[in-house]
Amino acid sequence: MTTEQPARRFYRLRAPGTGGEQTAVSVRVDTERDDPFPVYLAVGAGRRRMHLTDAEAWTLWRCLSEAVASLGDPPDYIRTNLRPSGR
Repeated sequence: MTTEQPARRFYRLRAPGTGGEQTAVSVRVDTERDDPFPVYLAVGAGRRRMHLTDAEAWTLWRCLSEAVASLGDPPDYIRTNLRPSGR
């Protein structure tokens, strides 16, 4: 049995903040886009949004993973499996 992933997938997680508020982090991957930017990153409800090429997304992942790893062990809330959703 083959399970194909849809062309458009969303990955979401909330980051805890001070005072109990949370910041939504969302990534959309759309492999059928007509432009070279299949990855869309959104952090919070403001203007922190980016369209990325796959090369930029991989480079961002590498830089972020090294930088964040230098802060210590990951917090418990991050130890979860993210399953893509269709919307």
